[in-house]
Amino acid sequence: MRNLFRFPGPNSIYKIPGTLPAGFWSGLWHGLISPITLIISIFYPKVRMYETNNNIFLYDLGFLFGVLYTLRIIIGLTNNFV
Repeated sequence: MRNLFRFPGPNSIYKIPGTLPAGFWSGLWHGLISPITLIISIFYPKVRMYETNNNIFLYDLGFLFGVLYTLRIIIGLTNNFV
């Protein structure tokens, strides 16, 4: 499967030898798409939520910001319906 949306996992662009590890922007993107990757990973086990080849602090920081922003959007949407 071609990795057009830059999902983390074995087919990740960051698994190619000589490629730099995932950084802040990749972490942010993976955090933003985390609810989608969670659902997709149920049907496609090779898709993961978290990139293992990362530069630790910056990737984690971006991932955390992405998840928090996604949660804020989801909570904001649900508050409009109550």
